[in-house]
Amino acid sequence: MKIGSSAVRTDPGRKRRGNEDSYVCRPPLFAIADGMGGAQAGEIASALAAGALDESGVTGGGERRVTELIQEANRRVHERAVSDATTSGMGTTMTVMLVEDDDTITVGHVGDSRAYLLRDGRLEQITDDHSLVAELVRRGELSPQAAEVHPQRSVITRALGTDPDVDVDAFRIEARAGDLYLICSDGLSDMVDGETIERVLLEHRDDLDAAARALVQAANRAGGEDNITALLFDVVEGRQPAEPDERTREYDAAAFHDEDTLHPEDGVAPPVEEQPPAAVDTMVVPADEINAALAAGGTASDPQAGLGRRLLALLVIAALCAVIVVLVWWGLAR
Repeated sequence: MKIGSSAVRTDPGRKRRGNEDSYVCRPPLFAIADGMGGAQAGEIASALAAGALDESGVTGGGERRVTELIQEANRRVHERAVSDATTSGMGTTMTVMLVEDDDTITVGHVGDSRAYLLRDGRLEQITDDHSLVAELVRRGELSPQAAEVHPQRSVITRALGTDPDVDVDAFRIEARAGDLYLICSDGLSDMVDGETIERVLLEHRDDLDAAARALVQAANRAGGEDNITALLFDVVEGRQPAEPDERTREYDAAAFHDEDTLHPEDGVAPPVEEQPPAAVDTMVVPADEINAALAAGGTASDPQAGLGRRLLALLVIAALCAVIVVLVWWGLAR
């Protein structure tokens, strides 16, 4: 098997200006990290984790290698969190997929970002959420329908960065020609149900860019409560080339932010100004392992520039008044 094509879209969503999701789209390695921690700490955590993978240059190695990569990502996030008070308590999810040379895909997973497989027209979730409600569902104490609206659905039980070591789910799956894989942050899976994701992927099966774009739009139309990232790739018959072929593409959120987020046809206006979040939406239990979210500080405008403009205007007005007085006096004197 070889990678056919890939595409990725990331978007802040409708409720947040910042984006704490990071991703790696470097065939044969694909990953998503969804940061948490308040202020900009979540963005830092996910970027550190994604950077650890991106710099590895890994092209294979199986479950052990993928676990080592995620552990290295965990180490970087944890060291920063304990050495920098402004990032204390930060963490991130991480879901990794590595296409191997033996027609398998190695999956590594921590948190509630998800990996899906579309095969023979049916969508299947191939990772287990490390979350409180998912654990209750697995134990039969909560129905899947109730889990979707549970007030604690964002409480996760594992994350990178909160401890020196992290428990990684790592496993292999057999790849088949025609498989389509999706890795996404919970900003997509919490907003869009599996049936809708399946329908969107089937509608845009031959254009992964259009599929990723449609998934982000669907999440935003459903409310866009969180950052949204959707990464897609498929596998076809053949051997993996030494270099990714030109059909593998990446897309920056900034270029599509207005189109994907605002949806003018819905009549939704963007927020007038950024408001710092009152609380962190995602947390890891036990609670004493994570500090309270840091309040996001506002950026003060430069008062000197406004003062200078006002003084200049006053000087111009004063000069005009002086000219008028002189002209009036000269006219009366004649």
